[in-house]
Amino acid sequence: MDKLRVVLLFGGRSSEHSISCATAGGVLGAIDRDRFEVIPVGITRDGAFVLESDDPARFALDPGRLPEVHDNGSRVRWPESSASRELRVTDAAGERSLGDVDVVLPILHGRFGEDGTVQGLLELVGLPYVGNGVLASAVGMDKHFTKTALEAAGIPVAPWVTLTRSALDADTDLWHRRVRALGLPVFVKPARAGSSVGVTKVSDWSELDAALGVAFAEDRTVLVEQAIPGREIEIAVLEGRDGVRVSVAGEVVVTGRDFYDFEAKYLDAPGVDLVCPAELGDGETFELERIARRAFEAIGGEGLARVDVFLGDEGFVVNEINTMPGFTPISMFPTCWLKTGLSYPELIGELIDVGHARGAR
Repeated sequence: MDKLRVVLLFGGRSSEHSISCATAGGVLGAIDRDRFEVIPVGITRDGAFVLESDDPARFALDPGRLPEVHDNGSRVRWPESSASRELRVTDAAGERSLGDVDVVLPILHGRFGEDGTVQGLLELVGLPYVGNGVLASAVGMDKHFTKTALEAAGIPVAPWVTLTRSALDADTDLWHRRVRALGLPVFVKPARAGSSVGVTKVSDWSELDAALGVAFAEDRTVLVEQAIPGREIEIAVLEGRDGVRVSVAGEVVVTGRDFYDFEAKYLDAPGVDLVCPAELGDGETFELERIARRAFEAIGGEGLARVDVFLGDEGFVVNEINTMPGFTPISMFPTCWLKTGLSYPELIGELIDVGHARGAR
């Protein structure tokens, strides 16, 4: 059987650039080389597409040196029309063909990649790709519109206030009153960022302005969200060969930090334990699986997603949907599938197969 030629696309212009690179390292080390030929294409922080190294160790996540796509002078050129799937590169050796692409695996996190922009590019040039389409990616990236879509679908979400810098400057007292109506504590988040980048927990209103400044540094739109007391549960959704299915759930147990922040997620900072599978009753498991499927459907999901919820006295409340969840071997998404019976290489292979088949259709 001929190998499928897969473009692994990673890096990007967002603040989650290094996390995307770490995900690339995990995939490069686990992908089945007997089935897939991999072309690693990195996007620099300035947006240049370069031919990158195929060495997983090059993108290891080290607290002392976060991995990055550097501009090595090469330039990858996408097909000029949907009539061709040929990828070409120009470097010090001149211009050459990298062959026809069968499918693209975009493992980009954050804006300019996870938000529908790269998906739109791939649609324009006619290349099949793994994961969510333009609409689901855009909705899932924007926390305000995710909440709006979920609320319309009858899925419980935490109360929130959305504001922009211009609106806040125009009437600071009004927006402060609206935010304070949520009660303490609250979380202040950029509308379009992930990996807890720019997120602050506010336990005293004197901390609000500083938290807004941190969030506005990431995005021009910010959410202030009521903190929901309860257990933090995550569940993975996969649109695979046999349709949409869900994994066992995992739990984030915060023991010595304010919340599950960037350092705890990726730099192995103490104070957080990841428990998978989470201890849930049969009724809770049934309801969580129903909510996860419904949330995936509500945003028009395709391929994969991770649904994050809080479990409190009133039941489940959805925190967010991540349409390209962290995908390193120790991330919750692959861990949940491993505990469900699907290994990391098998998970990668199934996602690629489904993306390729969807493109053929």
